[in-house]
This record gives sequence, C-alpha cells and structure tokens, in this order.
Amino acid sequence: MPITPPTGDAHDFDFLMGPWRIRNTRLVQRLAGCTDWETFDAADTARPLSGGIGNCDDFIPESWNAGYVGMALRLFNPQARRWSIYWLDNVTGGLDTATGLLKPPVVGGFAGTDQGLFVGDDIFEGRPVCVQFRWSKNLETHAPRWEQAFSDDGGQTWETNWTMEFSRPPRLNHWHAGRVSAPSASPRPASPCP
Repeated sequence: MPITPPTGDAHDFDFLMGPWRIRNTRLVQRLAGCTDWETFDAADTARPLSGGIGNCDDFIPESWNAGYVGMALRLFNPQARRWSIYWLDNVTGGLDTATGLLKPPVVGGFAGTDQGLFVGDDIFEGRPVCVQFRWSKNLETHAPRWEQAFSDDGGQTWETNWTMEFSRPPRLNHWHAGRVSAPSASPRPASPCP
C-alpha cells in the first residue's frame, strides 16, 4: 500500500545541526529473515547549505567497515513543502551505475510534529523495495533517533534494518538544538527550540 509522505518546513532539520556521536544498530542481512544485529559508533556533523536550500551531514564510522564515509544530502522544495533525502558514500558515490544519476531519494517531512516520515522506492540486490526513514526529534532530551525500514511487498510489511541514536559529544554536551539553525529565505518568529 503506497504511503503519502507528509509535508514539511524548511526548519524541520534545525535540531540536527552541529556535531553528534551516533550509536548504530544495523541488521547484518536485509530482507533475508536475518535476526543478527551489529552495533557500532560513528561521528557526524550536520550543517546547513547556503540559501536555506537544505543541509548535509558527514557519517564517519569509528571502526565499522574501515574507510567507509557516508553523507546525507537533504534538499527542501518550498513549493511542494517536502524534503528529498539522498544517501551518498565513498563506495558508489550514491550514484546509479547504469545512469550516473543520483539514486532515488526518500521524500517527506515532519508535518509540524516531532515525528518525521520519508518514503521512496529503490532497488536492493536487484529487486524493487520501498524504503522508509522515520525521524524522532526528541527535542526535550536532545537525543534524536532515526530508523530505516524496507518493504519488498509494496508496503504491506516492513523490516527495520538500521537505527541510529544521536547524542552530543561529551565535550559538547551543553550543545542546544536552538544554537544553530539553517538560513531561511523568509524570517520566522523566534522560539526557544526549532
């Protein structure tokens, strides 16, 4: 069953800006009935792009998959009021090898809530899958959470295969989500938290 992604706001990801430590929990094999999980830590820094068009962050594991580096590129479409999130890495560049174009994004937003939903279609090991990202801002605890799930039956069932739990690095544990915000083409009222 197709999912209609929610709309969003250009400030949806203000909470994510700055440095993070990430505890990753990742399913070893996807869509294979696997119940084995691996856990590893990574460093991450999120920053806004010029002109309020979006943001990006670096994903650098500390010991998992030596040499691997990833990046999320998030672009906001003010007309559609939705985000497109692309995953890039130093293995494929985030590109489709057949076309040289970016692989399809997941699209969505937070619809004014703490919970974000982003959905899209992709190919996994030669078969079509639906992809779902779920974000929880957790503004009160400043401990965001992200999870990814795949469906190979058109969205009837979902398998969560990766979760990320974010925390500020110890020397920056005073960091506050309101200290960094993405630039915007239009002003918004000041508030203690984005």
